[in-house]
Amino acid sequence: MEVQGESWLTTKLDAFTDWAQKNSFWPLPFGTACCAIEFMSTVSSHYDMARFGYEVVRFSPRQSDLLIVAGTITDKMAPVLKKIYEQMPDPKWVVSMGACACSGGFYRAYHVMQGIDEIIPVDVYVPGCPPSPEGLMYGILQVKEKVDRERKALKRSPKNRKPKNAA
Repeated sequence: MEVQGESWLTTKLDAFTDWAQKNSFWPLPFGTACCAIEFMSTVSSHYDMARFGYEVVRFSPRQSDLLIVAGTITDKMAPVLKKIYEQMPDPKWVVSMGACACSGGFYRAYHVMQGIDEIIPVDVYVPGCPPSPEGLMYGILQVKEKVDRERKALKRSPKNRKPKNAA
């Protein structure tokens, strides 16, 4: 006996997976300057990022799905950042935190990258020098909304649907 369409179990399992994916990021901080200090205060008990499901900070790219780049990235640091990004499992997201990571900041020198989007794709930019912990939390919540939109769009795409009369 064939069951057409999705079963109740797979639908509920997909819903649970979607919920877990958007509510449980495991951030990897890549801090090279003063923005890293603001990241540390963001994960402290005063701001309580755990209420959003981001309490487990990982320092291994193989265990992380959210890369938070905070600080100045020089030309010599660019290959390291790219390698860390490539070691992260899919799906993965990137937050560019602070003016230096977003656009090079006030360092208009030959050795400073003018934004990390020259090296890796960026999902959310958090401006500021340094941005406040509230700003970083808002940026991470924007990643959460982006993940939710992408998951819903993926389910609605025609290539993921099976014809109703398919055998």
